Amino acid sequence: MTAAINTGLSKAERTDVVGELTKVLADSYSLYLKTHGYHWNVRGAEFFSIHSLLEQQYREIWEALDTIAERIRALGEFAPQGYATFGNLTSIVDGDPEKDSNAMLAELIKDHGTVIATMRQALKTAEDDGDDVSVDLMTQRLAAHEKAAWMLRSTLGSK
Repeated sequence: MTAAINTGLSKAERTDVVGELTKVLADSYSLYLKTHGYHWNVRGAEFFSIHSLLEQQYREIWEALDTIAERIRALGEFAPQGYATFGNLTSIVDGDPEKDSNAMLAELIKDHGTVIATMRQALKTAEDDGDDVSVDLMTQRLAAHEKAAWMLRSTLGSK
């Protein structure tokens, strides 16, 4: 027996929000993988500080992945899983371990911008559909990605 989902949102509203949250999850997962990979492969005079910064960032993203996936489940849908599925949903390309540290950081800054844009679309959809819980989640995640991008920019000496 399947229990009814009673979130105060219609099936169509839940489906709309989940469609956007799956993209957020895929972009976030891809950014996690790239950040972790660059953590492993960064080199240069600033190795330790960048290595440590990237570790903080990939750990924070890792924790968020579960929260995003659980929100998708709470809305009554299955969370996407698997590399091929995420690869088809994400706008983030794989990293290149041959890049120097500045190029790695510049790419991660761009990728945080991509995740931010995906989240802003999810936020708008959640607002339009009256899903306050997903709005709150996207607001929190936006703050985290904006802060991460700022830290990366500052590491490169930018505003």
